[in-house]
Amino acid sequence: MSVEITTGPPEVRIPASTEVTDTVATAEAVLSRRTGAAVRLADAEDLGGSDRSVVMRVRVAESPFELPRTLVVKHYGACPDSARSDPFAHEAASCQLSTALPPEMRVGPELIAHDVNERVLVLEDLGRGSTLADVLFADDPRAAERALLAWARALGRLHTTMAGSEPDFDALMRRLGTRSWTDPVADDILRSLSELPDLLEQTLAVRTPPGIAERLADASELLGPSRYRSFSPSDICPDNSLVTGTGVRFLDFEWGCVRDVALDAAYLQYPFPSSWCSYALPDNLAESMLSTWRSEIVEVWPELDDDEVLMPRLFDAQLLWVWVSTWWFLPRTGETDRPIDLHMPSPRRSTALVDRWRHLRADAESAGMTELAEYAGRLVDALVDRFGAGALHLLPYPAFRNE
Repeated sequence: MSVEITTGPPEVRIPASTEVTDTVATAEAVLSRRTGAAVRLADAEDLGGSDRSVVMRVRVAESPFELPRTLVVKHYGACPDSARSDPFAHEAASCQLSTALPPEMRVGPELIAHDVNERVLVLEDLGRGSTLADVLFADDPRAAERALLAWARALGRLHTTMAGSEPDFDALMRRLGTRSWTDPVADDILRSLSELPDLLEQTLAVRTPPGIAERLADASELLGPSRYRSFSPSDICPDNSLVTGTGVRFLDFEWGCVRDVALDAAYLQYPFPSSWCSYALPDNLAESMLSTWRSEIVEVWPELDDDEVLMPRLFDAQLLWVWVSTWWFLPRTGETDRPIDLHMPSPRRSTALVDRWRHLRADAESAGMTELAEYAGRLVDALVDRFGAGALHLLPYPAFRNE
């Protein structure tokens, strides 16, 4: 399992004082070189980093040129040689790509300055607003519904404004000297295609028929070239989505990539399958979110407004997400069933997986895919047999629990 992209937000930690000093000094030096005059930063505030980076808000205390009053600084450590790709490079290229758009079209923070050697980014501070996760875990169902629809609209706008950006993204990544910039989720999906069948047989005594393997192979064609590719932040989870007065803005581009838009749109149907924050949505809200997203993307891909074109692609994306998230989250032999993220208010892994396979079974039945529906049903029964009837009940997000 690729912990880096599946466990939601990293555990918040307090950087050592030396890290704060080094990061502020580095950011001052980068900004001073960019402006050609001394820039002084003050009042560093920890925003919670990870084992990969230190992130903080700083105040611009002194600058001969006009800069925003506050900035966000993200300072990365060295990229391990064993890493599949470099999160600093992904974020730097992604922010450069987004910043090239007119301000009113951006869905992420503006890149103010960066330095490849120092591995530091200086970004626009989008403020102290609530994340989508904050709204979903509050107690206002109307606010949560509005935020989810705004999130779907922002996702569609991102796909529309950044369609055709693959050559530019590739050029930026090459300029940053990276070895690989493939979608890390696609890498995991391809690996799970060969590994999950044995795991399901070992842990749940469910054999994967050849027909299912063939169906998965067909669905995996979504990972290759298509005319429906656009930039994706990849980790488009609620804690990485800031709700502002002008819409939702995406915050984290450590795994930014270019991929088929259906892989992101599936998040609208099976809520946030790579995130710790994966609870149930009220009836019909997922359909409203999908309609909102489609209203944006038809400007570039009008044929995706046709169910006969979109829905098969969306089903393939949903199948791949259910498959790879099972590979990520299914407790192995000897492991206990636990929350998706031990440090966040997550559902238990078994509960999330049962809900996904139940939805997939219903969707497969509606599409006349009898073998896949029967296979999904066997997995639901096997998961409940192993983890208990409690796995059948995935709660809604807290904002919707008292409706």
